[in-house]
Amino acid sequence: MGRRLSAGAVILLDGPLAAGKTTMTQGIARGLGVVETVTSPTYTIVSEYAGRLILYHIDLYRITGEEEFLQLGLEEVLDGDGVCIVEWPERAWSQLPEAAMTVRLRVNGDGSRTLCLPESLVGGRNG
Repeated sequence: MGRRLSAGAVILLDGPLAAGKTTMTQGIARGLGVVETVTSPTYTIVSEYAGRLILYHIDLYRITGEEEFLQLGLEEVLDGDGVCIVEWPERAWSQLPEAAMTVRLRVNGDGSRTLCLPESLVGGRNG
């Protein structure tokens, strides 16, 4: 998936705790050519990684809402030439770009995961 992303892409990872959001980000990072270890930015809120494109990994879990999101000043990052992956986007839905792609991660009763990707990320049926 990371190989298909272009500059300015914003991906919103929607799912509960332990659904695999950071693991998903690690896979996308590999596709972008990031060689650093990608970890959850829960306490730093934003981590930046160099690859084919800059990857901004944003975790909104600790923010209290949209007002706090606005205070973070992430507009440049979200509108920039890198790729942004946002965990816990529901904390600031209305402040995130309308063109963002939402990936839904779910934990099933048996512990397995279900991943719902937008067609634009998987290239349709033939992708």
